[in-house]
Amino acid sequence: MTTAVSPRHALATALLDRPGWGMLVGGRVGPALDGGTYDDTSPADGRHLAAVPLGNRKDADRAVAAAKAAFPAWRATPLAERAQVLADVIAVLREHAEELGVLDAVDSGNPATVMIDEVGMATRWLEWCRGAAHRVVGETLPAAAGQWLLTRREPYGVVVRITAYNHPLLFAAQKIGAPLITGNTLVLKVPEQTPLAPLRIGELLCDVVPPGVLNIVTGDGPVLGDALVRHPDVKRISLIGSVRTGQRIQAAAAEAGIKHVSLELGGKNPMIVLPDVDVETAARAAVRGMNFVTTQGQSCGSCSRLLLPDALADAVVARIAELCGEIRVGDPLDPATEMGAMVSRREQQRVLGMIARARADGAQLVCGGGVPAGLEHGAFLSPTVFDHVPPDAEIAREEVFGPVLSVLRYRDVEEAFRIADAVDLGLTASVWTNDLSAALDLAERLDCGYVWINDAARHFDGAPFSGHRRSGTDSEEGIAELYSFTQSKTIAVAPLGGRR
Repeated sequence: MTTAVSPRHALATALLDRPGWGMLVGGRVGPALDGGTYDDTSPADGRHLAAVPLGNRKDADRAVAAAKAAFPAWRATPLAERAQVLADVIAVLREHAEELGVLDAVDSGNPATVMIDEVGMATRWLEWCRGAAHRVVGETLPAAAGQWLLTRREPYGVVVRITAYNHPLLFAAQKIGAPLITGNTLVLKVPEQTPLAPLRIGELLCDVVPPGVLNIVTGDGPVLGDALVRHPDVKRISLIGSVRTGQRIQAAAAEAGIKHVSLELGGKNPMIVLPDVDVETAARAAVRGMNFVTTQGQSCGSCSRLLLPDALADAVVARIAELCGEIRVGDPLDPATEMGAMVSRREQQRVLGMIARARADGAQLVCGGGVPAGLEHGAFLSPTVFDHVPPDAEIAREEVFGPVLSVLRYRDVEEAFRIADAVDLGLTASVWTNDLSAALDLAERLDCGYVWINDAARHFDGAPFSGHRRSGTDSEEGIAELYSFTQSKTIAVAPLGGRR
């Protein structure tokens, strides 16, 4: 860890040296109703960072009531004016990108350089939302002579979004766009593990977004999250999280009423390298696709299963081990750091348990597998690669959500396809080859929501991101996301006095 006081360390100290943190509810920033808090700690060194409001069911009621009260006026606000509010939001986020990224790095363990860049990703998406909102349109349909038949898209009202801990800043900034631009009001429940940058966003936007239109709350999922999902005034719910959490939310929503629930969940994503790819390209693609150097592999879109042809595998795996050895693991605030800490000691220990079971299952450890020397004081893990992973091993079938890459070998393309498609998750896949016909054939057959060809881990503004099978429902991003925050109404217009 870097011990000198760098500008980023000084900024982090200044940001954390404050009397308290508050939730944004009804245009005001303040504590939980009963004053409850919980301790937020640094994953990089375990030190106390902040006492964070511990919202409960009363706070859920308060936030939903504020959003419900704000909805009629916000719905009636012309689209151009809602777009201007988003423009103001974008300006504030860009102005405070450095402090938000530093705060997020301290809280999440992700490298600050990456987190600062994620402010740019969020604002680009918000800009896209501003421009694309006019595309959310109804239709004029054929009707009987002398009549009109048309549809229109209308907001749901109060929307609840629950986001994940791996991209706390990105999700908090990005995910307000689609609900607000389509005329909904929002209660954003941010992850209890990484709340600080989202709460700071709430403070910055307090006087930018009309009171009650945006509410940002903190607390644990089984209490605050459950209360929001079950609230009778909430019809539309969106989650980014694990499969298990998605199942709980679907069940709770169904018990409470009839609700539109969209889920962006986990992935056990394959990267299939065909025999015509050179060793260096394949190795670098695997390291980048695994997201070692952005979120320590804590990404639902990470290509955590690398499928290699037998003829290439030895050379590619050896090169991957070399590249992993060059990754600079360390202090998230150090500009030289490429890979930071996992989100918590608990997650670190969970992944170490999976690593131990992988070895017991017969997978061969190539590199990593433990805590880097000198970083034992935090939730750090070395970039880890297993070779000769049995297709039925836990580490080949279950999402690790950590810096662990599993290499599986195949003899022909049909075997590669069978291995890739054998799990019950279907979020992303990546295919590498110069044979476009083979790539497109695999892209068509793979049962997943997003396929990269000769690329990985990249998102594009306007392109939907969705999961098949147990990886989710509906789409994040793209015009489909904007539509998903509206409901359709059909209007039939006849002349006064009935049909002519």
